[in-house]
Amino acid sequence: MTDAGTIDIAFPTTTHATRVEASRGAASRIGPAMVEAGLSVEGRLVLAVGDSGAAEVFERVESSLRDRGADVAWHRVEATEANKVQATADRIIEWAIEQGADRGTPIVAVGGGIVCDLAGHVAGTLLRGLPLVLVPTTLLAMVDAAYGGKTAVNVPLSGGRLGRNLVGGFLPATLVAADVSTLRTLPERDLRAGLAECVKHGWVDGEAHLARLESDADAITDGGASQTAALEGLVRRSIEVKAAIVTRDPFEQGERRHLNLGHTFAHAIEARPGNRWRHGEAVAIGLVAAAAASSEAGLAEAGVVERTRSLLERLGLPVALDEAVPVEALRALMDLDKKRKGRSLRLVLPVRPGAIEVVEGPPEAVIAAGWSAVAARP
Repeated sequence: MTDAGTIDIAFPTTTHATRVEASRGAASRIGPAMVEAGLSVEGRLVLAVGDSGAAEVFERVESSLRDRGADVAWHRVEATEANKVQATADRIIEWAIEQGADRGTPIVAVGGGIVCDLAGHVAGTLLRGLPLVLVPTTLLAMVDAAYGGKTAVNVPLSGGRLGRNLVGGFLPATLVAADVSTLRTLPERDLRAGLAECVKHGWVDGEAHLARLESDADAITDGGASQTAALEGLVRRSIEVKAAIVTRDPFEQGERRHLNLGHTFAHAIEARPGNRWRHGEAVAIGLVAAAAASSEAGLAEAGVVERTRSLLERLGLPVALDEAVPVEALRALMDLDKKRKGRSLRLVLPVRPGAIEVVEGPPEAVIAAGWSAVAARP
């Protein structure tokens, strides 16, 4: 990453590359940045799909695009997992067609991970592919969801269950504008939820990254003058980690699976009927479960479980479920995970900082140990 906060993510097996602008004020420079990234906007229709709660960022994005001569049309969406489904995507597609979209029409997504996923799914399927630009407005999206080209929607299932990200594809964005100044208006719960993905990146990257996160934990969460600078550094470190991995493994055939650390447990939590956990909160609980499972499997070095739990608690994240749920019910929900191989479950487990193990078909005792570590007792 350069001093200007720019990084290019190359995808060697595709024709796509992503330019990332990670800096304060990036949303206000989206028009020039799109032109620099090869997207002509003067005299063009630009379709913007935005989280209904991100009005302040809408104004910055729209002003920058109109200054470059673009005709901007907005479509607001309610950013909930229950709304991240094909029916919502179909409504956006119908709207885009009625607006007069053609194959050169960029779709600009303004919002968190849900909006990025949803708009990416639309861009990847409408007219067999439109240019995609992402303006992430949450920490979780800035450090994880906006990079790597994954797009998806959820699938509602019987009994109120939700199959997360079961329909989608790969469409790397042409440009990502991560404006860290927008984080100052983010609700504290949402800000903290995004920190779980940062912890995951620390474990994947190695000791220096994880130790830096531990030393910065107080500044990251204090809400004072030092917080923005600490968050800016945190965002850039996470982008660099994920960019390096997805460049080497764009379609998740090997190393990129490490980025699913904690997510098999997390997605089972989110699949429960009436789930109320943010994605990052579920990931935090999933990271503790994965560490406990790794210890049970004899993989984790001493202290992995305690170090994971301690850092998450310092960052204000949950480390266990707060209601009694039978372990058997949680285990059954894991079978909805898209990362399984046939009927065999796949777990991504921490061994030590910088060493992650992908375990195919883990023993049931290993899975149960993970859930026992985070399940509230009746």
